[in-house]
Amino acid sequence: MTSSPGFTGSPLDRVDHLRENAEAIAAFAGDPEARLLLLDGLDPLLDDSHRLRRTLLADAPTETPLALLGLIDEKPLFVALTAIEPGNRMSMALRDLLGLIPAGEAATYAAARSLVDWHSRHRFCAQCGQPTESERAGWSRRCSGCGTQHFPRTDPVVIMLAEHDGRVLLGRQPIFPAGFFSALAGFIELGESIEDAVIRELYEEAGVRAHSVRYVASQPWPFPSSLMIGAIAKVDGPEINLDTNELEAAIWVTREEVRAALAGEPGAPFATPPSYAIAHTLLAHWVGEG
Repeated sequence: MTSSPGFTGSPLDRVDHLRENAEAIAAFAGDPEARLLLLDGLDPLLDDSHRLRRTLLADAPTETPLALLGLIDEKPLFVALTAIEPGNRMSMALRDLLGLIPAGEAATYAAARSLVDWHSRHRFCAQCGQPTESERAGWSRRCSGCGTQHFPRTDPVVIMLAEHDGRVLLGRQPIFPAGFFSALAGFIELGESIEDAVIRELYEEAGVRAHSVRYVASQPWPFPSSLMIGAIAKVDGPEINLDTNELEAAIWVTREEVRAALAGEPGAPFATPPSYAIAHTLLAHWVGEG
């Protein structure tokens, strides 16, 4: 593999063992080196070197609840749990920004974005409907009525390349930019393994029968909070039967065509996902296998 997937490699020490220690959390908040990560809603704010902007926690407003993201170089890093409208998708402006943020910084941003978004989505208890309150340094919420404790969750998603006779299958949704193709993907359902989900999704979306699923890599995807599980699976034939509710087109591409697309060559037959997307990682990995 040529590079690590996007949104991975954060230097955060998450200090999970201290999240219920009120004295330790108070000491972190009172540390003169403590920082607050700055967000614009759910979007990152960057400095001149494209790193995430931070300010001293002591200079931040005190009325907003905080979550402790963890320690970086033994310095506490917090994020404000500002009430925002939950967001699933990234804006075009954010797409451009994500290509500029250093890898470890992007991973820290992913954790912060998903956590702030989760709090905004879980202000009320799914058990009884009463308001919930943040606890465990921002890493859970407890119902004020029935006492149920809620934790941030990650939704597992398989994203995969179907491989046949030296080619892989890519698809495009109607919302994609012109010429853009990517790996097929779908949520893992209840009671389903990664391998089963890959086989099911490839059949449902493209009508291909897959087998011999092999895992490649994973990445968090903070839109709003998924774990993308990258895989490659073999199929016995190239015949495609598209689910047009999911895809508007699909193509089989060779390694040379993928290599040209990854390099951004003018004559490439399609445009690839950005480098921070695991579909890009999958394509680069597959090219490297050849």
